[in-house]
Amino acid sequence: MPTAFGFSRYGGTDVQEVLDVERPAPGAGELLVAVRAAGVNPVDWKIREGYLAEVMPLDLPAVLGREVAGVVEEVGQDVDGFSVHDEVLGTVAPGSGGYAEYTLVTASAATKKPPQVSFTDAAALPVAAGTAYDAIGQLALGEGESLLINGIGGGVGVAAAQLARDLAVFVLGTGSEEKRELAEAMGATLVPYGDGVADRVREIMPNGVDAILDLVGGDALRSVADLVSDRSRLLTTTDPDAAAEVGGGGVERDGSGAVLAEIVALVAEGKLDPHVSDVVPLDRAAEALASVESGHTRGKVVISVP
Repeated sequence: MPTAFGFSRYGGTDVQEVLDVERPAPGAGELLVAVRAAGVNPVDWKIREGYLAEVMPLDLPAVLGREVAGVVEEVGQDVDGFSVHDEVLGTVAPGSGGYAEYTLVTASAATKKPPQVSFTDAAALPVAAGTAYDAIGQLALGEGESLLINGIGGGVGVAAAQLARDLAVFVLGTGSEEKRELAEAMGATLVPYGDGVADRVREIMPNGVDAILDLVGGDALRSVADLVSDRSRLLTTTDPDAAAEVGGGGVERDGSGAVLAEIVALVAEGKLDPHVSDVVPLDRAAEALASVESGHTRGKVVISVP
């Protein structure tokens, strides 16, 4: 039976386990994909913990992972534009997971992988880079404006920094000193996080910034909120309640294959680097998830599947 990695009940790392699962059959609008790589995201451990159980109910045991790249094995009914053997990337179908040898992908949330883009880079795009792409568009950033990315070192922050930079936006990002080299490589200015972070930003931008993309939430969000005067240009991916307190909002996801095609084209053209910092085999998926759950990763962690 195919192997996967998931969880048997909601909770901490003790509920994770290797699973033997049936090879799934694609339903209408779905693709069966032989997974070659799966992206790891903070939402994965939040799903395991049960934080999203009400909005994303699952039949347990469930397989972890929301984004994959691989090869189409079967095409479900009512699917156009995909064929068996196509190399694709996309978001898994509801109830499916990406840390697996086989998974189901929603065809409308998938696109073909250009040959010059690796499976590992492709698997890093649907969730993190997709969120960044949508956020930058929603913020309506223009040439010469400034953007503060609160928590620049992860997958969303890395993609958002590059997308904003290419719009001739001045990018600042909060993070630890160990993220400085990465931030500067993307043309961003690192501002060390912690007490006094708003003052440190104002040393660089005395009048504050034009927009904020928050990837941290909580008090870290509240501490920088006053740096932007137009609160409609303060967006968060993690803490809509805290954003609402200060007049901000959340990122509205598109999630379509059309947008994903635009993103992977940027990677193919060398304009966007997902910065995959670690590739871990499926039999060490627990280590990959623990690395992301620690909050100290630089760029993206990806699981490779033989």
